[in-house]
Formats: sequence, structure tokens, C-alpha cells
Amino acid sequence: MQTVHISIRAEQIFEFLGIPITNSTLTTWLVMLLLIVFSFIVYRNISFVPSGLQVVAEMLVGGIYTFFETVTREKTKIFFPILGTLFIFIIMLNWFGLLPGVGTIGLNEIEGGQKVFVPLFRAGSADINTTLALALIAVFLIQYYGIKTLGLEYLGRFFNFKNPIYFFVGLLELVLEFAKILSFSFRLFGNIFAGEVLLTVIAFLMPIFAPIPFLGLELFVGFIQALVFSMLTAVFLSLATAKMEH
Repeated sequence: MQTVHISIRAEQIFEFLGIPITNSTLTTWLVMLLLIVFSFIVYRNISFVPSGLQVVAEMLVGGIYTFFETVTREKTKIFFPILGTLFIFIIMLNWFGLLPGVGTIGLNEIEGGQKVFVPLFRAGSADINTTLALALIAVFLIQYYGIKTLGLEYLGRFFNFKNPIYFFVGLLELVLEFAKILSFSFRLFGNIFAGEVLLTVIAFLMPIFAPIPFLGLELFVGFIQALVFSMLTAVFLSLATAKMEH
């Protein structure tokens, strides 16, 4: 009897120099390669009269820049490389997991005496390791730009010894900075993994036309999650680099 195989962790496909390579890692590498190739092609064909891919790239970059400008204002030029990269990379990870073959092309392996299907590709953002890495990068950059812009004034938000109330408020702020890592990573992972499970179950029960509406829903969810991740990063960057009001 055929069963649905759902694994909360990414499955290992092979090893490279003793390092386990999972199906989500393969998908992430493929998305990175596609983005690099696309950027290289656009860069090599830049002209004063744009056409083809250059028009698409300019509309994409210009639209994202204008959107983040409403949050970061005059600091957009500084933060846009980070925010634009996060948004495009995450949305590509989310949407790539919805392509035909992702989650359905794979190998049958024997585990515990039972035949188990292991997909060759899995959405990169459906792996907690990927979302945790993205969260760590985002939170590290928030702290980096906060210190770079405000110096010791930024650290004073967390270590204030003027009175006991300010001291405990500062410690609470420090805890919240670490909580951002969990919030960033588990929000993205939970939504994308839940969508992956939903599509798998629906496709197993009614494989012909039933998954189509849910694919549209997951396209929307993938866009929203990429937007939320990058937008929260933009807000936190703006707050971290804003001077404290006394």
C-alpha cells in the first residue's frame, strides 16, 4: 500500500568530503546558480536602450528599491543590497519548491526494513537550517550597522547603568535581539514547510486538479513570507541606526 512520506528534516542525498549534502542543499545551490547566471547575463548585455532581460531586471530592482525606500528613507542606498538580496533569494527558494518535480522526483531507499521515498529536491526554505542561517545573517547585520552607525550609543540600549529600571529594560532588549533569530527562522520555516505538507497530502488524495488552487495559495504565501522577512529586516535596521530620543 502506498503511503505519504513526510519528513520534518531534510533528507541526505550523498556526502561530499565527509559533509552530508541534503536535498534542500541541492535546491538552494540550484537557486543560487540560477540567480548568478541571470545576473551575469543581464550584466553582460547592459545597454542604454534596455530590452529583454534588462527591462525585467530594471523593473524588478526598481520596484523593490521603491518599496523599501518607504521604510529606510535616506538609508535605502546603504541597506538595499542586503534587503533586495534577501527578498529575491527567499522568494526564489519558496517558489522553486512549487515547481513540478520538486518533492516528486527521487529515490526509493530502505529504512527500518521499509521502502521509503526520498525526494531529490526540497524547498530550501522548508529546511530549518536554511532559515536559521538567513536569520543569523539578518540579525548579525542589524547589530553590525547599529554599532557602525551609533557606536557606543547603540550598545547603551542594552547596557544602561543609570538606574535599575533602565538596566533591566536594557537586558530585556538584549533578550529580544536573540528572540529575533527564532522569530525570523521559525516563521519562514513553519509557513513553507506547512505548505509543502499540505500540497503533498492533497496531491496524494486527489492528484489531478485538486492541488491547483493550493498551488496558487502557496505562491501567495511564498511571496508574503519573503516580503515579511525582508521588511522586518528593513524595519529593524532602521530602528538600530536611529539615534535614541531622550
